[in-house]
Amino acid sequence: MRRTPPRRHQEQTPTVLNKVPALLSAKIALPFNTMAAFDNNPFADPVDVNPFQDASVTKATRGALDDIREYNPFATTELKDHSDTTIPISAVSSQPAILQTSVEQSSRASAAAIAGQANLIKQQEELERKAAELERKEQELQNRTTQNTGVIENNWPPLPKFFPVKPCFYQDFETDIPEEYRRICRRMYYLWMFHSATLFLNVLACLAYFTVDSQYGIDFGLSILWFLLFTPVSFICWYRPVYKAFRSDSSFSFFFFFFVFFFQVAVYIIQTVGIPKWGNSGWIASITMIRVNLGVAVVMMVVAGFFTVNAVVAVLLLKMVHSKYRRTGASFTKAQQEFSIGVLSNRSFQSAATTAAQGAFGRN
Repeated sequence: MRRTPPRRHQEQTPTVLNKVPALLSAKIALPFNTMAAFDNNPFADPVDVNPFQDASVTKATRGALDDIREYNPFATTELKDHSDTTIPISAVSSQPAILQTSVEQSSRASAAAIAGQANLIKQQEELERKAAELERKEQELQNRTTQNTGVIENNWPPLPKFFPVKPCFYQDFETDIPEEYRRICRRMYYLWMFHSATLFLNVLACLAYFTVDSQYGIDFGLSILWFLLFTPVSFICWYRPVYKAFRSDSSFSFFFFFFVFFFQVAVYIIQTVGIPKWGNSGWIASITMIRVNLGVAVVMMVVAGFFTVNAVVAVLLLKMVHSKYRRTGASFTKAQQEFSIGVLSNRSFQSAATTAAQGAFGRN
């Protein structure tokens, strides 16, 4: 609580002196109050005027800022709306679908045309090669006929000149067989030679078999029959057809060879098994002979091994000939045509048909 000075002290101060300081302070404060109305500091920077503080500007920018603040690209609603309409980059094409399909079809058609043209060129080259080979063979045959007074002499089997029997066939791999078929044709010839040697050894093994036990004389007799029968028949029925097939690219010769050689493979298997009293020294007959005579059993086992080699090699060569046959372009239709042409052009068939026709007309 403010204490008031004693009255007697105030009364002692003169009245005029008390008014002077108040007047001086009023006169001094007057100019300062007047300057403060204009500027507090004359050396300070003026107040910056911001044009964006305008009411119309702030109103326009406030809505855009609110929209930007409210937008969230990672919101689930936004992802859900755009997840179903996402298109992979690979599916986007700069060209229309129809144009792209037409381009693909044209490219496929051009590729097929190029492949077909290459196939035609390959077939043409093959035909030209065969034509050149046939022309070469014809020229060699013509030269040979002119040198040999118009007759081609047979050279197989190679018999001495003083021998009363003359060769029955003509065989020349270098002249008759094309180079790509020459090796397989030679192998077929070697198989036939090995087949003949095996049949001859089978006769000796069955002879030893017969000497040990007289009841196996039937095997010895049949072995001689198989050797005398199968040696020439195999040469005529499956070796000569395959030789002719490779020589003249004959479809009929190929089919005839396959038909006969299939049965030959079956005969090789039977001979390898060696059923007793069938005239074959196979594995069964040789194994049963071990207890009786070991030496004879060993000889028979050797022949059984030869029959086994014949069977295995025959199967392999049959597959090789079939693969070569597929490259030659032969077919069953061509075989039928060749057979019909060959039968109709055969003189014996023509004479027989003429005789039969004359007899039929004579009866009528």
